[in-house]
Amino acid sequence: QVQLVESGGGLVQSGGSLRLSCTASGWDVSRNAMAWYRQAPGKERESVAFISSGGKANYSRSVEGRFTISRDNAKNTVYLEMHTLKPEDTAVYFCNTYIFTGWTSRRDYWGLGTQVTVSS
Repeated sequence: QVQLVESGGGLVQSGGSLRLSCTASGWDVSRNAMAWYRQAPGKERESVAFISSGGKANYSRSVEGRFTISRDNAKNTVYLEMHTLKPEDTAVYFCNTYIFTGWTSRRDYWGLGTQVTVSS
């Protein structure tokens, strides 16, 4: 059974930093793509950062240059380092991974999320 557990959220002032962690069980983060999403109140969930099984990272335009996704294979954990945080970064942050179940279909796995609040 795949389980993803996020931690590291909290309240931070604008311009501050946080590091989120996502620890997986029943899943090998070194062999699979991993991602971070976020959902702000009243808004749809959006992709923030992605790291492929080969280690290539991609970011949304809104966070590029401020956020860094990485993984520690020994700890089976994925991180999201967030710097120069802005009030608009306030959201619940979710860890995500998936498997392809067909040519065009996939099954997603989600953590329960961790709240990040950035005060102005």
